[in-house]
Amino acid sequence: QVQLVESGGGLVQAGGSLRLSCVASGIISSIKTMGWYRQAPGKQRELFATITSDGRTNQLDSVKRRFTIFRNNAKSTVYLQMKGLIRADTDDYYCKTAVDGREYWGQGTQVTVSS
Repeated sequence: QVQLVESGGGLVQAGGSLRLSCVASGIISSIKTMGWYRQAPGKQRELFATITSDGRTNQLDSVKRRFTIFRNNAKSTVYLQMKGLIRADTDDYYCKTAVDGREYWGQGTQVTVSS
C-alpha cells in the first residue's frame, strides 16, 4: 500500500509562483516513477511531468520552461515548482505512482490563478 498526499495549492495572481508537494508513505521503497497530473473541470487528467527514482525527469513542452519537478527521497516527497503562472494553469493537481501494477493517487490540490 502507498499513500500520497498533495499540498501547496491555493490562489495566486498571474505571474506568481507556487510549490506543490506530494508526500508518499507506505511501501515507498517500491516506488519508481512519480507523476504530476492536472485536471480541469469536465476534462481528463493530463500527465505533464514525471520523475524517476534516480531523478530523471520528463515534462511536456508546454510547461517545461515554467514548471520544475524534483524529489527529496529522504523526505519521500516529490515537488512541483511552478512559476510564471497563467490563468490556464488553474486546475486540480494530482500526483500518482504505480507499484506492482497498481495505481495510487493523491487526493489532489487545487490551484487557482487570478488575473
